[in-house]
Amino acid sequence: MPPAPPCPCTSGLRYRECCARYHRGEAEAPDAEALMRSRYSAFALREVEYLWRTLHPEHPDRSRPKEEVLRELRAVGSAHKYPRLHVLDRQPPDETGTAVVLFYARIFEKGKDRSFVERSKFRHDGTGWRYLSGEGLSPSALPQPPETLTLATFPSDV
Repeated sequence: MPPAPPCPCTSGLRYRECCARYHRGEAEAPDAEALMRSRYSAFALREVEYLWRTLHPEHPDRSRPKEEVLRELRAVGSAHKYPRLHVLDRQPPDETGTAVVLFYARIFEKGKDRSFVERSKFRHDGTGWRYLSGEGLSPSALPQPPETLTLATFPSDV
């Protein structure tokens, strides 16, 4: 039998030992970074129901019809390859309960580099950590190498 595949979140663990339990609803991500990693894996594996479930109630997509959002998520997942995730920095929850994770997502669409850096905000909704919002940098705005960014050096005018 072939070895279990590695988790797309690049944690170094096998998928079944890492993000699979979150995707299957067997557990909640214990913190914002784990949720962000599991969402990256969900994009890579087209786990669109999980992506919907882990949107914070205040996220703008939650006001749209669920099937419309799921259809868009399926299209994005099908059109892209997700070879690597780099977690660059993180900030624990502040006084409002909002945690922040800065990451660099390596993503390709038909061979074209669509990679980006995003400063994502997460908040617990009483059940689990949820994706609240994100501010991204396009490839043309990324410093070289992108892995040098931190929350302190992320542009404030994004």
